[in-house]
Amino acid sequence: MEILSKQYDFAAARTRWNLFWREEKIFEPDLNTQKPVYSVIVPPPNVTSILHIGHALNATLQDILIRWKKLSGFEVEWLPGVDHASIATEVMVGRELRKQGINKQDLGREKFLEHAWAWKNKYGDAIVNQFKEMGCGLDWSRLRFTMDPGASRAVMEVFVRLYNKGLIYRGNYIINWCPTDKTSLSDDEVEKKEEDSSLWYVRYPVEGSKEFIVVATARPETIMGDTAIAVHPENPRFKHLIGKKAIVPLVNRPVPILAETYVDLEFGTGALKVTPAHDPNDFQLGQKHKLPTVNILNPDGTLNAEAGPFAGQERFEARKQVVKGLEEKGLLEKTEPYHHSVGICYRCNTVVEPYLSEQWFVKMQPLALPALKVYEEGKLCFHPPHWGSVYSHWLNNIRDWCISRQLWWGHRIPVYYCDCGKTFVSVDTPKNCPKCKSTSFQQDEDVLDTWFSSWLWPFSTFGWPEKTRDLELFYPTKSLFTASEIIFLWVARMVMAGLEFMGKEPFSDVYIHGTVRDSIGRRMSKSLGNGIDPLEIIDKFGPDALRATLVFASPEGEDPKLSSNSFEQGRNFANKLWNAARFVQMSIPDLDKRAAEGTPNKVENWANHWMLGRWDTSVAKVTKELEAFRFNAAALTLYELFWHDFADWYLELSKTSLRQSSEAEKAETERVLASLLRRMLIFLHPFVPFVTEELFASLGFAGNLKSITLESWQKLTVGIKVEPDLEGKVDSFQQAVSALRNLRSEAKLPPGQKTPFVLSFDEKGLLEFFQKTEPQLADLIRASDVKMGLNLPKPERVRLSVLPHIQLYLIEENKVDAAAERQKLSAELERISGLITSASTRLSDSQFLSKAPEAVRAKEKEKLSKLEGMKRELEESLKNLGI
Repeated sequence: MEILSKQYDFAAARTRWNLFWREEKIFEPDLNTQKPVYSVIVPPPNVTSILHIGHALNATLQDILIRWKKLSGFEVEWLPGVDHASIATEVMVGRELRKQGINKQDLGREKFLEHAWAWKNKYGDAIVNQFKEMGCGLDWSRLRFTMDPGASRAVMEVFVRLYNKGLIYRGNYIINWCPTDKTSLSDDEVEKKEEDSSLWYVRYPVEGSKEFIVVATARPETIMGDTAIAVHPENPRFKHLIGKKAIVPLVNRPVPILAETYVDLEFGTGALKVTPAHDPNDFQLGQKHKLPTVNILNPDGTLNAEAGPFAGQERFEARKQVVKGLEEKGLLEKTEPYHHSVGICYRCNTVVEPYLSEQWFVKMQPLALPALKVYEEGKLCFHPPHWGSVYSHWLNNIRDWCISRQLWWGHRIPVYYCDCGKTFVSVDTPKNCPKCKSTSFQQDEDVLDTWFSSWLWPFSTFGWPEKTRDLELFYPTKSLFTASEIIFLWVARMVMAGLEFMGKEPFSDVYIHGTVRDSIGRRMSKSLGNGIDPLEIIDKFGPDALRATLVFASPEGEDPKLSSNSFEQGRNFANKLWNAARFVQMSIPDLDKRAAEGTPNKVENWANHWMLGRWDTSVAKVTKELEAFRFNAAALTLYELFWHDFADWYLELSKTSLRQSSEAEKAETERVLASLLRRMLIFLHPFVPFVTEELFASLGFAGNLKSITLESWQKLTVGIKVEPDLEGKVDSFQQAVSALRNLRSEAKLPPGQKTPFVLSFDEKGLLEFFQKTEPQLADLIRASDVKMGLNLPKPERVRLSVLPHIQLYLIEENKVDAAAERQKLSAELERISGLITSASTRLSDSQFLSKAPEAVRAKEKEKLSKLEGMKRELEESLKNLGI
């Protein structure tokens, strides 16, 4: 077998295994499987641009789960896809056309859509390539797009079904309007932004009187749309004006002064201007009191003819001119600073306008109740759990969903208007009007909200509304990975759609990951220039480095902070694994055969025994963490096991056994070491798939298997029985090695120089264990001699270190610098004394004693006892120092 190269070539491994996994169809499921099925859908990225580092985190977590489930014996299906993102894509394509001097409206709908499809093909292909470069175990035979023929048919089917059920309706309502994109937005597509502005107090003359009724407003440009003034019926200041009329300033329109309990007595003056066409609450008041609506805005955010002298002005410029006009007429009483939140478009950050418009809506309350019920019954779980309360709060306060958009890119609304006056819906393009049989009908010009296709993603992708084998096998999916900002926009709606059309929630677990931030905690954005391109990281450090770093840096429920240099951690991890494997390969002849033999039924060597115990403990812990969606905790357990236990300690300990031991002990160590390395590659594979697949094949571990992914997670456990206190004894051994190495460093001994050591114990069991470790201990600390015993007298000319139950001495040929040694021991005594004070304070705290479990109290008492023993030993050493 060829010896591994000195360095891990991640670029070659990336190319080789990406191609292998696809050509061998490793992640394409068997439709005739008898295995349990685990299916997951990719949250489809928008085709507006390439993937960012947040997408890489999302994909890495899903891939870890999929590879772990495959190793655990499941038939896995991880379905990829991309989203058409109607608003964002239309804006991007329009911007690109303007650079070429092409106007969207001049181009026309059909030609514009040709450009949009070309954009989709370009960026959709780029996204697919990025997924592949990251090593994602996706089923590329089922790649989907939200405007595929199958997806489009599902959208039409759902619209028609909901329309016929009375859950889709059309009406004039206040909606959120983006003047930049010139389209409506659902409530969930509007973000909030805090803003310092002003509150203007405007005088409205009372008709037939010299009185004024003063109203405070933050939007004076809408005054020309006022159709009433409302006051609270119990407000003594304005009670006498109820039933009279006020004159709207600047347009001189008389409007009624109404009594309305909705009015907040504490805001402004307690009088409210009612503008039904430009405020959702005012719209409701207008409906209640049968007020006229006066729309003063054009779709582009300029004022229209209803605004009189301000017609044609941009809305915020008009605001200034209206205030100026009020001042000139003596109708502005005062201005106050005002801090409030304004709605902005989630795509372009334009301030959104409440706008009266005829739109299509979905009645959400009937759909929300079942979605709330499955969560309350525990059929839908969030990880971390607190996101469930966010989900339920939104469903309990749900409003109807505006689903029409004034765009060209997207699913065109399947509603048709005939010249005979008939309005009808159809899944397929109709041939004639169902009422008059005419062909003179027109389709609605608007398209559906992007999320109207995305909410069907868990079942439209598997062939719904047809009854397919895919749908039977893969729905419901098992888990969903996404970000918190689309719990409303996507997660909740998918649950509603799944229950409505499939009779079953679309997934049982929802994992909400954090938002990747830069090293100082800022959100990554183009404007800040602090974004990280996943492909650049892959090219520089390798795909394993990208993946490992992302999961190491992402504690559950927290936002990871990263810079480009952060990925050195993942690269170092992959390199450490490669180097460890190379050492084992060079140390054990016929490594593959030794690994195939497995671990011995009986293990004599203490280091082998300890490592196998640590192995089984870690396998159980990582399995438990993965089952609970605690990926970061699982990764850190793996890191500790491989880096600290296996590479830093066990490999070093095994060198002694392989070189100095009897043939039997050497053979045992070879089998344990080879078997653990093979198991380690399987164990680490979901997290770092390229380097583990490369090593598994190169070291001959694959045997008849064509891929490490076909191995068994369940067979990782060795099942060895470990002495209850072995880990504690090995921990003391590791502390002793570190302390004795520190003594060597303090003595400034050359690395190759051996020196004698003395270890004095006050506990017989610990002494007996250390005596077993003497060959390894001597190697690790470069000892010429190691003397061990119970309560040994203090040697002369020594350097001292103290551990619980052990005094460690390095014997020097020259007299020790007593002053320096006294200073060192005094500092250690001060540190130990501080720890004793803390432990004593805790043990005298009545709250700790009453609330802490018995096991915790016992552990704290044991800790205090050990510290007091160390203090006595240090005091004794200081007493005898200098003789």
